[in-house]
Amino acid sequence: MSKTKIIMDHLSLDPILGAVIEKVGPPPEVLKSRHDRPFTVLASSVIGQQLSGKAADAIEKRVVALTGGLLPELLRHHTAEALRACGLSNAKSKTLLALSDAALEGKVNFDGLDPLSNEEIIEQLLPIWGIGRWTVEMFLMFGLGREDIYSLGDGALKRAFANLYGESNLDEVTMRWSPYRSYASWYLWRTL
Repeated sequence: MSKTKIIMDHLSLDPILGAVIEKVGPPPEVLKSRHDRPFTVLASSVIGQQLSGKAADAIEKRVVALTGGLLPELLRHHTAEALRACGLSNAKSKTLLALSDAALEGKVNFDGLDPLSNEEIIEQLLPIWGIGRWTVEMFLMFGLGREDIYSLGDGALKRAFANLYGESNLDEVTMRWSPYRSYASWYLWRTL
């Protein structure tokens, strides 16, 4: 039996989510990183926060054109002002530089995150200026391919859950989706 079938069968045990799965169909490989390096995925996430995909892509292309890539050693050669000239906000420029410093100073080993638990990764990344829990959770899902993440702070997930489940107990419902809550999240986002 394929991994996709196992995930869909497990999540379909919830009749409400099962109806969504029936309508939407199998998920794509949504948990695969767009890049080879975890740092790059997180930096790209920071750039794209609260922006449309088109705007985020345009800004990221300008940042990459300036720096040569979303790597700590390349980003750190530039000032916050230079990054802002690419279309980044002051806060995002500052976050990218703080993220770069954390990597270059060895505070976070981005190439050594795989064996760590989700909470250990959250503990390492939260102290970095501008990195919040939602950012780390999205990074865990889409950058590291963690399958059992449900972001309590994600506004779209809150709306989708309320639309589908009304006043149901969030913890009880989402625990039934474990160990595939990242996929359940993907299905909820499709309902909006």
